[in-house]
Amino acid sequence: MKLVRYGAEGAEKPGMLDATGHVRDLSGLIDDVGGNALLPDSITRLAGIDPASLPLVTGTPQENLRLGACVGGIGKFICIGLNYADHAAEAGMDIPAEPIIFSKWTSAVCGPNDPIQVPRGSTKTDWEVELGVVIGQGGSYIDEANAMDHVAGFCVVNDVSERDFQLNRSGTWDKGKGCDTFGPTGPWLVTPDEISNVNDLSMWLDVDGVRMQSGSTSTLIFKVPHLISYCSQFMSLQPGDVISTGTPPGVGMGQNPPRFLHGGETVSLGIEGLGQQTNVVLPSA
Repeated sequence: MKLVRYGAEGAEKPGMLDATGHVRDLSGLIDDVGGNALLPDSITRLAGIDPASLPLVTGTPQENLRLGACVGGIGKFICIGLNYADHAAEAGMDIPAEPIIFSKWTSAVCGPNDPIQVPRGSTKTDWEVELGVVIGQGGSYIDEANAMDHVAGFCVVNDVSERDFQLNRSGTWDKGKGCDTFGPTGPWLVTPDEISNVNDLSMWLDVDGVRMQSGSTSTLIFKVPHLISYCSQFMSLQPGDVISTGTPPGVGMGQNPPRFLHGGETVSLGIEGLGQQTNVVLPSA
């Protein structure tokens, strides 16, 4: 099952993709794709609905029908740093002994085809294709063996980053991670039954049609169950929280010479089975 949020920014409605790739309206059944609507009982109930029985939404998603972020009202946007060995190498950093956790501010969240805005004063805005894990059943101190029972679905995330803010402006990485539009999320939330092996999904990112990142979740250092269990040791996880699990090599700061986004570029990215995003980059205001 693929769940979406469609419509104008700030007024998105919940929907479900049908077999033809068109959106069916779920607003008569749930208020949003988020929160308690992502609990296991709710997901099971939605999965039992024939999409053809729901109202058809006019338009084609990602063409003439805007999609918002596939999760509404995200409570926590948790990110994992240096979770691919080859990305750590290109960054010149050691493989971490434990997962590196940082946060994106939820005001960074935007739709999968919304513009990315280069922030004022930016010199090193960068890209990162990542697997997003959306929490369904919350909890604390989750056992790794049961961690996948807490997953409502998966999605594509672009962990857009300003490297100068992140690395050179003192303090934590968060400064360079949470600027407005730095969290394109979606296009859809894909439930786990549609993904045969989340630890073997190909992923890619292009800038102006040139392939920059090409990788696979098979090279994750810390796998999804471990990340869920680990994060839950430090915070309670709640329905609709998103964990963005790290990026493979090919980011802008890893190029020789480094390459960054300044405005005018088009960034396209995707993950096998989870759809793709395309974002125009706007120069700083």
